[in-house]
Amino acid sequence: MRRFWSFTAVAAAFGVFAGLAGCGDGADGETTTIGVVGPLTLQYASFGEQMKQGAELAIADINKAGGVLGKKLAADYGDDACDPKQAVAVAGQMVGNRVPLVVGHFCSGSSIPAAQIYGDADLVMISPASTNPSLTDDRAGPNIYRVCGRDDQQGAVAGHYIADHFAGKNIAIVHDKTAYGKGLADQTKKAMNEAGLQEKLYEAITANEKDYSALVSKLKRNNIDLVFLGGYHTEAGLITRQMRDQGLDTVLMGGDALVSQEYWSITGDAGEGTLMTFSPDPRNNPEAKDVVARFEAKGVEPEATSSTPTRRSKPGRRRPRRPARRHPSR
Repeated sequence: MRRFWSFTAVAAAFGVFAGLAGCGDGADGETTTIGVVGPLTLQYASFGEQMKQGAELAIADINKAGGVLGKKLAADYGDDACDPKQAVAVAGQMVGNRVPLVVGHFCSGSSIPAAQIYGDADLVMISPASTNPSLTDDRAGPNIYRVCGRDDQQGAVAGHYIADHFAGKNIAIVHDKTAYGKGLADQTKKAMNEAGLQEKLYEAITANEKDYSALVSKLKRNNIDLVFLGGYHTEAGLITRQMRDQGLDTVLMGGDALVSQEYWSITGDAGEGTLMTFSPDPRNNPEAKDVVARFEAKGVEPEATSSTPTRRSKPGRRRPRRPARRHPSR
């Protein structure tokens, strides 16, 4: 889930790999087409839509400034729905379309298998949001990049925070079996254990379900004080709301995938007191003032996890902020 840097992912990619723009791939003579891939449908579509909005604004700015190597940019949008199999299929389409660059994918579970396709084709891939370390630690090719931080970074922050603030309490670590969710949960568990605190429960859930009452009942039986969820805002919101429905005041904590207005739409007031790790909100960055204003003028609220990073980013590392209690009014 993320972020603000100095250049757009699109501009950074073509700045670093400018030679690719003159290769002819993905070009019709006057235009170079790049791929932008994310979840445009199903439960994570809000993230993909934010990516798309950011890419459109970035491409408009680049074209207004003269394009890249004299050519205008255009986008070929792909929908992977954050599904690994669909991501591989879309990656194959992008390779077939001979785009020189793909900005994407969003979910780690999509980026990792898609990277194998791009790596084999020697195509440049830059993910704006996939935080699982294996994407770049086990790099599928020399042109696979990310412009966000890693789960071993935010997991360390979360794990030490739990150990420092919930010492002697009953902790549950839960993940959704995805590359992002399990990876973040395991990194958090590792850091927490190393700091001297052991979890009472370690559980897995299935994403996309609606009823998590079995998990909530187990949390209740074990008197869990805090549950760390490695997963996305949809499941986190449902679990939070169902905990409150069963009378639990257990604190829910998660990672940057919870930074979405949709989380609060699910939880309502039940989400008060949620903890999450996240990077600095670009809307509070003076350098992003103009970009944020332009999004808002289009009726788009640029969330911290998607549009601004796609709009303004460059390869690098980021360090998550310490967990904070979040509420939409704060």
